Amino acid sequence: MKPIKHITVAYPCLVAAMVLWASTFAAQKLALRTCHPTHIIFARMFIASLCAIPFSFSFSFVFKNRPKIRQKDIKFLVMLVLCEPCLYFFFETRALVYTSASQAGMLTTMVPLFTALGAWIFLQERLDTRTFTGFFVATGGALWLSLASPPDPHGPNPLLGNTFELIAMLCAGGYTISLKKLAGRYNPMFLAFIQAFAGTAFYLPFMLIQDTGPLVPQDPVALWAIIYLGVVITIGAYAFYNFGVSRIPASQATAFINLIPVLTLVMNAIVLEEHFSTVQYMASTLVLAGVIMTQEIPFQRAGKATGMPLPPA
Repeated sequence: MKPIKHITVAYPCLVAAMVLWASTFAAQKLALRTCHPTHIIFARMFIASLCAIPFSFSFSFVFKNRPKIRQKDIKFLVMLVLCEPCLYFFFETRALVYTSASQAGMLTTMVPLFTALGAWIFLQERLDTRTFTGFFVATGGALWLSLASPPDPHGPNPLLGNTFELIAMLCAGGYTISLKKLAGRYNPMFLAFIQAFAGTAFYLPFMLIQDTGPLVPQDPVALWAIIYLGVVITIGAYAFYNFGVSRIPASQATAFINLIPVLTLVMNAIVLEEHFSTVQYMASTLVLAGVIMTQEIPFQRAGKATGMPLPPA
């Protein structure tokens, strides 16, 4: 069992991560108005790396007091950074070129399903009929959402954009599986910094090859959006989420991702003036219904020492 104090701290951290991640879609849409997708990704990774440098010297617990990296953990570290930020950001940023931020946010609910499928394939974890049924229901809703969304200024090619977003969600599932293997042993901030440095190195060659415009955007809105993505999201949100996953079961941590669509709809309606049609709301409801079908009821076991309900260890 996890200590009560660790669990009660984990939940607010996960909620904070979801609020920050929900705001990512609006921030990226604002930056994409004047910046190349590769430029946005590299800039946010570079900014996050700059933020990590003073932290790594100022807080010895992040690097000096971390456990020595074990040989068998290297493959999970590689998978972690390859899934996120490298491939995840590649597909998600391009998804937002073609689809609306609200639709992309809705498809984030697929992460728990992809995580469960990945655990079934790679970790030989059991999947029941309910999970399979929920997966197909949610996938049908995602397809319906894509086909029912006509091209508009917010999303000129929803089907292509949503396909890219679903690939990004597959990467997020791989990230969560890797993180669960590492989070109990390595400091959450250390893992977030590793992601920032790896992302910067991964996208640097693309910046050198492609003509993405000036390094510093001329549009102040795009500039502040990228700074926000680099500082608040890449460091802050991932640190909150990494901490939460290290304290509670991964299946419960990924369930918090279901908050993102609701938060995204509200934020995008305010910031970007995006709104769903009735059919899009119906398709989104089907996606959420499929995801809810797969979720276990939290707090199933009673804590032996305190008598208070606790999630499974």
